[in-house]
Amino acid sequence: MTIRPGPRNSITDIAGLLVGQAEDLAARSGVTVLLPEMRCTGAVDVRGGAPGTRDTDALDPTCLVEAIDAVVLSGGSVHGLEAASGVVAWLAARGRGHPVGNLRVPIVPAAILFDLANGGDKGWGETPPYRALALAACDAAGAEVRQGNAGAGTGAKTATCKGGLGTASAIDPETGVTIGALVAANPIGAVTMPDGIFWAWPFEQDGEFGGPHRPTGPAGPEPVLFRHPAAEPVAGGNTTIGIVAVDAALTKAEAQRLAIMAQDGLARAIRPVHTPMDGDTVFALATGAVTLPEPRAVALARIGAIAADCVARAIARGVWHAETLGQHQGWREKYGRP
Repeated sequence: MTIRPGPRNSITDIAGLLVGQAEDLAARSGVTVLLPEMRCTGAVDVRGGAPGTRDTDALDPTCLVEAIDAVVLSGGSVHGLEAASGVVAWLAARGRGHPVGNLRVPIVPAAILFDLANGGDKGWGETPPYRALALAACDAAGAEVRQGNAGAGTGAKTATCKGGLGTASAIDPETGVTIGALVAANPIGAVTMPDGIFWAWPFEQDGEFGGPHRPTGPAGPEPVLFRHPAAEPVAGGNTTIGIVAVDAALTKAEAQRLAIMAQDGLARAIRPVHTPMDGDTVFALATGAVTLPEPRAVALARIGAIAADCVARAIARGVWHAETLGQHQGWREKYGRP
């Protein structure tokens, strides 16, 4: 039996998960919302040196919150955290969230990436667009996931080319679990070797990011970092943020281990990663439809390894789909490949 992508090769191959996205093209920024149809077990792992997050402490296994209602990935740096407020309002208006008496309190963790210096118009004064973008993203949520210059990946960049929003999935025949990843890649590091080959090339499925392109020799030891023409890299100036999801039933502690293992996908697809200037953050969701087989720890280790591969593939797919924006060339244009 072979591990294969799901029918959409998307995080929405997991039943009950929808994705909504909205962009402000003038600002070169946007919002991506993972909107489950049910409350899910959630966890997070933060590895970058300059994270920007909301409600991540509540996901600790020692804390009270048992389930979450959505996850937000947003551009806009600190301004983008307001996108979560839009999703909270959208859910609350529909009676969804953690029950507190007769009230519902939606639990919506979020992470942001830095796209403020990408040349877009950020002169929004006291009304950043992210709350409105989040509402629009929720209204647009569905099974199809646009990639590249979409949602949180709209204004993303990498060290060598345009960044973007990508997704990938896998169905594990051994455990019966479907695994998916949704990632906005905006790292200070490179997603490609010097010749343009993706670091994630060994994990590609069915030519999903332009294969078969393989390295012709050693990549060399020198790390490649993004340099803005006008400044040195600054803390928080980049970041890769993402979500992995499974249809398995997991505890919060197991979901956290899934998020930790999924971070390995960033290391497989980006070099260097988890730097002082990145805010790398990965959320994990479990919908609970499938019971893990025994021995349970072995099954969790297996789906965690597959999740890391899905993350690596999603990063490369997001960059492969991205188109040139301003000074940041799209991968296909820069390297002249389909």
